Amino acid sequence: MRISVEVNDRVHEAEVEPRTLLSDFLRHDCGLTGTHVGCEHGVCGACTVQLDGAPVRSCLLLAVQADGRSVRTVEGLEWGPLHEAFHRHHALQCGFCTSGILMSVEPLVGRGPLSRGQIAEALSGNLCRCTGYVQIVDAVEEALRGGE
Repeated sequence: MRISVEVNDRVHEAEVEPRTLLSDFLRHDCGLTGTHVGCEHGVCGACTVQLDGAPVRSCLLLAVQADGRSVRTVEGLEWGPLHEAFHRHHALQCGFCTSGILMSVEPLVGRGPLSRGQIAEALSGNLCRCTGYVQIVDAVEEALRGGE
């Protein structure tokens, strides 16, 4: 099938098999390897991207479902308060889960403060085997306050 997907503000057109996963399209057809593939069952959150502004698991969507839509990957995020806070709080270790976490919480930035429980809920679909999540929640909390 021929699809046309806007990825990080650039249109990508390709012939794909109907069964091609969005994660595979992004990694192989678009060359955007920041979208990681972990469990391939939608459990770990490493493959999270934003589809029309909402976080989704790209390993659970077919590329044809994104036809005519807008996708943003971690490569499309501009350096800002969220990145700065992650850096300041050492909120990553190996980094495998980080792109999915950033794509999950980035839509929250600018919405104002949330409780730590609400932040934890927003992160609940992202598994990190290296941290205890404390630094991640601290970083998100700081970014939501505007980088204070």
